[in-house]
Amino acid sequence: MYDCWVRLLLYNIRYGAGVGRGFHFPIPYQGYLKRTQKNLQRITQFIKSQQPDIVGLVEADAGSYRTQRQNQVETIAQALGHYHVYQSKYSRYSRMRRLPMLNKQVNALLTKDVIEAQRFHYFRSGVKRLVIEVELKDLLIFLVHLSIRHKTRHEQLRALMRLLDATRKPVLVAGDFNVFRGPQELEPLLAHAGLCRAHNSLLATYPSWAPRRQLDFILHSPDIRVTKFAVPDMTLSDHLPLVCDFDIHPVPGKARRTG
Repeated sequence: MYDCWVRLLLYNIRYGAGVGRGFHFPIPYQGYLKRTQKNLQRITQFIKSQQPDIVGLVEADAGSYRTQRQNQVETIAQALGHYHVYQSKYSRYSRMRRLPMLNKQVNALLTKDVIEAQRFHYFRSGVKRLVIEVELKDLLIFLVHLSIRHKTRHEQLRALMRLLDATRKPVLVAGDFNVFRGPQELEPLLAHAGLCRAHNSLLATYPSWAPRRQLDFILHSPDIRVTKFAVPDMTLSDHLPLVCDFDIHPVPGKARRTG
């Protein structure tokens, strides 16, 4: 698929709502109700400057009133010249899908290469349940945003293990895992699926202005070799972005996943 290294950029963009003192003034979380166009322009410029081949977006807005009906995923994809897929974070029968603004809250994957297949999985527990699976010629990518509740999060991790059991290609699993009790929460997943963390050192990603917790991760199968990993100091969201360069070395004889 690629002749050289591939760059993945993962970013929880907080719907473009930004950060700063004004986010909670005059009332808590009122920043989620503000217009986002200016900050989205900054986010788009930053992402474009990184020249990513693949982008994972967590907490994007697909066209609510705060974006003046502008789809943030489509805007960023157009700026990059990428293909894209996105889907609501909430399952089909969730009441969140019936509420204004919340029904436009999505996660998304963007890629410069043709998307051969896309699948949207939903966990059975939690409020945020979506797992996006995108299949490229020689790569499977899973994008997740896990629950902030410890028990629910671990139910979701077990369900993710079952999804990964069926893979027959090099795999990337990226997203906001919300492991508030530490990266060790991921150890059962890593052991079960044979995955590695793209960077083993503690690189805090949250909150962006004074990082104390490592919540965002890029995980990969052994047939992917990470060549560079960075956490840019970019405070356009409450999370810091991750940038990972890697090579793909498909294992001979591994069949492509179908269905």
